[in-house]
Amino acid sequence: MGWLWAIIVGFVLGLIAKAIIPGKQHSPLWLTTIFGMLGAIAGNAIARAAGVDATSGIDWWRHVFQLVAAVVIVAVGDAIYMAVRGNKRRERA
Repeated sequence: MGWLWAIIVGFVLGLIAKAIIPGKQHSPLWLTTIFGMLGAIAGNAIARAAGVDATSGIDWWRHVFQLVAAVVIVAVGDAIYMAVRGNKRRERA
């Protein structure tokens, strides 16, 4: 059940990150989900380092860190995806 939950959270975080980033992102949905999962993992690590990973009630700060990390990872990952995809298109031509 843990993996399913991670995929769902990654999917949601990736979509929210795509909506926040201005312009069009070209990475496919499966890659956006992976970027979102990586953002959740990075956000949890940052929250743990900041000492706000376990608070009473809803961990709002942890979720903020996860979202910010997901936005950064989706933006950088999409740029890398387009650079690699663009290079493959030029090689075929």
